[in-house]
Amino acid sequence: MAPVSEQPAPQGEGGPAGAPPAGLRQENGGERGPAGGEGGGGAVPLPREEATGAGEGPAEPPEGGWGWVVMLAAMWCNGAVFGIQNSCGVLFVSMLQHFGGSEDRQMAFKTAWVSSLSMGMVFFCSPIVSIFTDLFGCRKVAVIGAAVGFVGLLSSSFVSTIEPLYFTYGVLFACGCSFAYQPSLVILGHYFKKRLGLVNGIVTAGSSLFTVTLPFLLRVLIDSVDLFNTLRVLCVLMFILFLAGFTYKPLISNTKDKEVAKKGKFRFPPEKKIFNLSVFKVMSYRIWAFGIPAALFGYFVPYVHLMKHVKDRFGDHVREEVLLLCLGITSGIGRLIFGRVADYIPGAKKVYLQVASFFFIGLMSMMIPLCHVFGGLIAVCLFMGLFDGCFICIMAPIAFELVGAQDVSQAIGFLLGLMSIPMTVGPPIAGLLRDHLGTYDVAFYLAGVPPLIGGAILCIIPWVHERQKLKERAKTVDGETTEKMLENESTLVSDAAEKTVKEMESGF
Repeated sequence: MAPVSEQPAPQGEGGPAGAPPAGLRQENGGERGPAGGEGGGGAVPLPREEATGAGEGPAEPPEGGWGWVVMLAAMWCNGAVFGIQNSCGVLFVSMLQHFGGSEDRQMAFKTAWVSSLSMGMVFFCSPIVSIFTDLFGCRKVAVIGAAVGFVGLLSSSFVSTIEPLYFTYGVLFACGCSFAYQPSLVILGHYFKKRLGLVNGIVTAGSSLFTVTLPFLLRVLIDSVDLFNTLRVLCVLMFILFLAGFTYKPLISNTKDKEVAKKGKFRFPPEKKIFNLSVFKVMSYRIWAFGIPAALFGYFVPYVHLMKHVKDRFGDHVREEVLLLCLGITSGIGRLIFGRVADYIPGAKKVYLQVASFFFIGLMSMMIPLCHVFGGLIAVCLFMGLFDGCFICIMAPIAFELVGAQDVSQAIGFLLGLMSIPMTVGPPIAGLLRDHLGTYDVAFYLAGVPPLIGGAILCIIPWVHERQKLKERAKTVDGETTEKMLENESTLVSDAAEKTVKEMESGF
């Protein structure tokens, strides 16, 4: 599974796609971030008149310089976080072998909870991370998040049973990843505007690159030094991520910000600005925010269970890691292709790309049990990765179309939080079915149903959004008409009064 919120958002009118929207606002200590939080991004939001100073607007992003270092740090963050998460199938097989016993008939169910909790918590924490990034800035949140993730992963290497992994790997490590990941998206909008699409594409490639290479490395490490030492080696990635967080240097846009930074003042913004629930007043966003999670109940199942399914069906005669390689490569290609295609699709009609993606993802999931030749599974994974990339890359642009630039990052934060529920629940249910039925066939058939249902729900969004826009335009026209009528009435009354006064004066 590739990261969802790393994807490009439209950058102004007709601008290129790029990761978080470039509508910047002030942060504590002078750091600037997008309004809200696709990961948040800013500490103390100041009123516009305070933020811009006397006739001085926010400074333009530097479009390079130190920003290239920030880009490489963000690329490492995307790769390290989702490279480990997407390689969960390799770790799942190793955990089954290490902790499993012939007497425990629910081991697949128990083990699946480790990976599911981990991926689910990354998304579940998203709204919270948005708030913390708004309050304390990108650098502090990213550094502390990486440190927590390092502690969680290291402590996971010292457990003797599966249960402690639910907390150390499923909660502690995943929360750290979430807090490190979202600021890496927000900070890009501070340093780039014109090149944001290019930069976001490079950063996105980080997760695909790690997803392609890490499964092979993990297999070699597990065979050589066992599971626990492999987890300790992965701690090196988190330590580098900890260092990378220090590169998120705050930008100070004007003299007013510099004064605030020097004084070190900190004020909590109003509660309504921290919890911006106004996005749920938009009907098209509500449908989208609940339709996407509905489609994702089976989405993460192949990433967790496909490796074990291949072992069950083909034994040790094939390299199951090749399937993750196929998923990673075509997912990266899909993001580049469909991200560009989305630029030419107007407004909320971009949703139709997600509808097509869910249709093909559901279909490919159902085809997995039908593949009795390994080459067939490779073909299925190639198509699944391609449409996975399509689904992911247009997440932020669609949010931008539905709620506007001002609320887009909070909208994505809430969406990711809702997505955590199905992504956590789906794989354990698939594991439970495997434990009771002895095969993954039914689990993969059922995993293909939710994407089809979710895609059907999303079909109505463009129609609902268009009706919503027409109503808003009608209200605007009515408001302007009423205002003109009042002005005309006021003018007539004024003229009549003036005429009466003149008549009285002429009478005297």
